[in-house]
Amino acid sequence: MTAELRPGLSFRAALARPPRQRINLAIDIQQRIAQGKGPGYEHWAKLYNLKQMAAALQYLQENGLTDYDALAEKTETAVDRAHALAGELRAVEDQLARTSALMGAVVDYAKTWPVFDSYKAARYSKKYLAAHKDEFDTYRAAKTSINELLDGAKLPRTEKLKQQRRELAKQKKALYVFTIAD
Repeated sequence: MTAELRPGLSFRAALARPPRQRINLAIDIQQRIAQGKGPGYEHWAKLYNLKQMAAALQYLQENGLTDYDALAEKTETAVDRAHALAGELRAVEDQLARTSALMGAVVDYAKTWPVFDSYKAARYSKKYLAAHKDEFDTYRAAKTSINELLDGAKLPRTEKLKQQRRELAKQKKALYVFTIAD
């Protein structure tokens, strides 16, 4: 078992620690040679790997992350932030989907309401009902969806729903930018 010794860390303490997992940003040259790549590719891959390692080292030095514990802490903070943003994004997407579904149900309801109104004027005629079965199915489905989505709350005006959907779409876009930028 190999152990990494650092200043201030005894050999036993180094053995007790789990081995650090390394991030592999470099090209595996041996694997590529086994795949049939030639000596020119090998030369290019060595230079590429050196440049990648130099860039990684430069980033670490510029951001004061040359100490492993500082790097681990910053990584943990970034992961926690990513999880929080992902949860927030999921909540906004769910609310956006709910608002869009409600708007779709309201549109279907508004389109089929005149058919139901005519059905009432025809004194609930079975003949009229049979002739407009598809519209009635759409009407009932829309009414059920609205009742489920609102859960007893008052139906907001269409303009308010449109504004809410625009704001949610804007929040979603901002969260995506935030998530990608970090």
